[in-house]
Amino acid sequence: MDAVAPRWIEWAARAASLTALPSGLWRIALGVGVPVGFSGELADLYKPGWMLTPYVIVLTLVAEGLAMLTMGLVRPWGEVVPSWIPFLGGRRIPPLAAAVPAALGSLAVTVITFIGAVSWADPGAMGDPDAPHGVAGAVMTACYAPLLAWGPLLAIVTVAYYLRRTRRPQAVAA
Repeated sequence: MDAVAPRWIEWAARAASLTALPSGLWRIALGVGVPVGFSGELADLYKPGWMLTPYVIVLTLVAEGLAMLTMGLVRPWGEVVPSWIPFLGGRRIPPLAAAVPAALGSLAVTVITFIGAVSWADPGAMGDPDAPHGVAGAVMTACYAPLLAWGPLLAIVTVAYYLRRTRRPQAVAA
């Protein structure tokens, strides 16, 4: 196994893995019928049912699962395939096999969340008169705001992973 990740990188990985949790909890609340502030046509559009409820649950599980993959960049299972996986168990994971998807994911999440933040108040989003306003709007905003940190945190952890896995040990001077 390669060098252990510094403690602050572990904390960054943990933080990245938790950034999707507040928005996921908000979405699940929406999906199970908790009033989250939508009114008018949007309230009708976002009614729990056979389409919305499974969609928000699956979206939340996928987003949180992807966010949790950040932990693989600071854990042994991000360096060596766990032994219980058939045919691959025990094999070292090439650094680029983890770093490239993580870097692309970081870029994608950063772009998506930046675009979402820039257009948050647009008429087709929170600027819609039927969108949550007041306390409900503040709660929704607070739940989605942590997503802005996901991409940058993932980028930091990815660079640290790559450097840790590819850096040659320095010779000790005698």
